[in-house]
Amino acid sequence: MFQSVTTRKWLAGIVASFIALTLGLYFFPWDSLREPINRYVSEQLGRRFEITQHLTVHPGLTSTVRAEGVEFANPEWASEPYLLKASVAEFDIELLPLLLGKLVLPRIVLTEAKIGLQIEPDGRRTWALSRDTSDTSAVPKIGALRVDKGTVQYRAAALGANITAQFTLAEEATAQLPLRFEAAGQWKNEAFSAEGRSGGVLQLNQNIQAPFPVEVNAVAGRTRLKAKGLITNLAEFASVDATFDLQGRNLEELYRLLGVVLPSTPPYKLRGKLVKNGKVWAASQIQGVLGKSDLSGALSFDQTAAVPMLTGKVASKLLDFADLGAVIGLAPSGSSSPGAAAASRKVLPVATLDVARLKAMNADVTYAAADIRHVQVLPLDKGSVHVKLMAGVLQLDPVSLGVAGGTVAGRIHIDANVVPAAFSTRLDVRGLQLNQLLPAVETTKSSLGKITGQFDLTGRGNSAAQMLGSASGNVAVLMGKGEISNILLEYMGLDGGEIIKFLVRGDRTVQLRCAAAAFDVKQGLMVSRAIVLDTSDTVINGRGQVSLAHETLDIILEPAPKDRSILSLRSPLRIGGTFAAPSASPDKAALAGRAGIALLLAAINPLLALAATIETGPGQDADCQAVLAQAAKPAAGTR
Repeated sequence: MFQSVTTRKWLAGIVASFIALTLGLYFFPWDSLREPINRYVSEQLGRRFEITQHLTVHPGLTSTVRAEGVEFANPEWASEPYLLKASVAEFDIELLPLLLGKLVLPRIVLTEAKIGLQIEPDGRRTWALSRDTSDTSAVPKIGALRVDKGTVQYRAAALGANITAQFTLAEEATAQLPLRFEAAGQWKNEAFSAEGRSGGVLQLNQNIQAPFPVEVNAVAGRTRLKAKGLITNLAEFASVDATFDLQGRNLEELYRLLGVVLPSTPPYKLRGKLVKNGKVWAASQIQGVLGKSDLSGALSFDQTAAVPMLTGKVASKLLDFADLGAVIGLAPSGSSSPGAAAASRKVLPVATLDVARLKAMNADVTYAAADIRHVQVLPLDKGSVHVKLMAGVLQLDPVSLGVAGGTVAGRIHIDANVVPAAFSTRLDVRGLQLNQLLPAVETTKSSLGKITGQFDLTGRGNSAAQMLGSASGNVAVLMGKGEISNILLEYMGLDGGEIIKFLVRGDRTVQLRCAAAAFDVKQGLMVSRAIVLDTSDTVINGRGQVSLAHETLDIILEPAPKDRSILSLRSPLRIGGTFAAPSASPDKAALAGRAGIALLLAAINPLLALAATIETGPGQDADCQAVLAQAAKPAAGTR
């Protein structure tokens, strides 16, 4: 009985002491501790901390602290004087982690605040609350942050970032997006600005999965982004679900802004849906235009590995070939001067490979164009390519192009791990229609025949021009039986009588027995192995070379007609000039000899001048089987 009374007295004393302690803490004049707290924090961190006006504490395992007039200096190396300067700072602090040296702040509310955040390439950051500001364990864990009428200055030299953002909590705004923000400065060393609205409380705790609504309009350089959606865990952007509108001058510029390697393009406008889970970004329902071409599809960017991976499928219903020029490195149309300057203009793409970009990302992307328009060099009608980029090795395999009613298909391989880059290509030509291959040439419209060919080359260089200029291998183009425009043959033979006859009576076609053009290629020089065109009307044999390094032509074609004709000054036809400005003219020496004989005979009797122009038709049928076999067989040692 006595023991029970004693126990009850002890328990009553403990409860009374706890109540007294609680009341004491609650009514404790915390404001009197401002100066000791200011001195202690300043000494521990090595920078000034001061509560200038008033301090109130509501104690508990999670205590609430309200400080009026807060000035918290940045380290001496920082550009901004204050980490935080606010008229009011109210925050919750967990006591148990604090006893273990961890600062956990589940809630922070700032009024009229100025915040200076800066991180250096060596890891120092202003918000690490330690004398060693590179110690990541000294960074406080913040749950929810609410800012009313605040300014944030953010600097990150490694990111090329120097941004000032202003926040205003507008109570009259919609309940879902009460916080308005504006930002300006630099991102990735490009002019940057943004404005938008968001939820009033920024959820920074990774354990808080409540979605945070946001609307943003941002401009970086010449790239514009408009997005609206939900974000989970703002501190790490753990999850994003938003729609976006993106437009800019060149998709290639996204590498500098986002680290995504994309090809050079004309100006673009794209929209779609953006979802992020962890380190995987997925853009789906992509719709838009690049230049005059449409684009649709889906892409995924996975950053979980050391080297990120881009995968997806994109397609165009209509591709304007002019929009492809930037991708393959061609100069913009109209960029070169006309006239004589065209002779010195380069045709082969000279845009250099960015080796660093090829190694910055891996990729597995397919692209297909259902309809290709406005092609001046080749009559492309459709195309597809599978792009594989792995550890600096780029493979376009397979490449498939619809050309002149036929196909050009194969592979292109570029290894950027060697200097200069090494390339190899194997392209097979099947079923190209002669009359479609040169649609702009009136004299080929009545020509019929299918062309087969093969391009097998290897080389080194950092641009298409350098690669082809150093290439070795072989090139062959073959054509079997068909029909070809007679007037085209007569033009090549400079047969005036036949040309006049056809212009009066109209063109007709002649039977094509075979045709071949094959070259052995070594160090960028293409030397003819066989050039022949055999018809029922004419046999044309050729020889010569083409320099891929200098983009020059030097080909001699020798026509030998199989019929009799008058007004003929047939002589070898020389094809010369450059790729940009090719020329075709009769061999002047041979033509001068024929013309001299005609003038001599004309001096005796004008009628005899016609005798020099009569062609007796010495041409004989070519051995087509042997010709095609020779053309198809490359010489040894050309690789």
